[in-house]
Amino acid sequence: MKRISGFILAAAFALPVHAQTKWDMPTPYPATNFHTENVVQFAADIDKATGGKVKITVHAGASLFKAPEIKRAVQGGQAQAGEILISGYANEDPVFGIDSVPFLATSYPDAKRLWTASRKAIEERFAKQGMVVLYAVPWPPQGIYSTKPLASIADMKGLKMRAYNPATSRIAELAGAQAVTIQAAELAQAMATGAVNANITSGATGYDTKAWEVVKNYYDTQAWLPKNVVFVNKKAFDALDKASQDAVLKAAADAEARGWKVSEEKTAWYLAELRKNGMNVVPPSAQLKADFQKVGATMTEEWLKSAGADGKAIVDAFNKK
Repeated sequence: MKRISGFILAAAFALPVHAQTKWDMPTPYPATNFHTENVVQFAADIDKATGGKVKITVHAGASLFKAPEIKRAVQGGQAQAGEILISGYANEDPVFGIDSVPFLATSYPDAKRLWTASRKAIEERFAKQGMVVLYAVPWPPQGIYSTKPLASIADMKGLKMRAYNPATSRIAELAGAQAVTIQAAELAQAMATGAVNANITSGATGYDTKAWEVVKNYYDTQAWLPKNVVFVNKKAFDALDKASQDAVLKAAADAEARGWKVSEEKTAWYLAELRKNGMNVVPPSAQLKADFQKVGATMTEEWLKSAGADGKAIVDAFNKK
């Protein structure tokens, strides 16, 4: 009887362990980045809402998978959820690059309208690959970091410019610069060693990488607001009970609203930090702005050709005020 009672007791203690779902969630950015902090809060909200039934371990700073590997890892079930810069996959499908078409959406309200216009198409593409889009949050507007002053786009000729997606590679090409593909986790080292001496990214990434230690000029071009997308493996999501699924979707909606708010609020703070640390933070000259608008017009036309009917439908929906 004691053996039977012991077996029943052991089984009772084992039940909660089997009932708990554990997910790994790789992200590309440092633990102190606002996107990562938002993801950590998202995971905590799910833990709380499910009473500990769904536990998500966040692996920040590309520590579990490197940035370009995260989407495939989630798709293949090596990780259950992940966060990526969606425009980094524009070569896979041009629709993924809509938010990095220069000067198409240059403010938070515009970026929100563009996300609303493109979300369904992006969700459909993820669904075909066995994944579910949960939420998206933008980076602050993109500007240009340069070791030398830039009065016009001609001054970028010959610079080694960090590229993080096909759009930034194309800008480098049109500007006569040399595109060097560097992920966020390696950017600080690349800048310190001189592997890159120009960079189009946000004030947030400049702050994360302490850009002021090697680069003195930042031009606030506000060229576009690229987004991170958080997503989950569909089989992993479908394996949850209905209440847990609802908890994940509710936490995702909250994370999206919170992330957009924090991103916008921190934009001015990041630029102030760059200034405080000795960087020359200025708007682009009239010539540089005009040059980049020409680049934007060229790239918009190229994107529309490559994205076809779906791309045109997204831009048409976006342009409806």
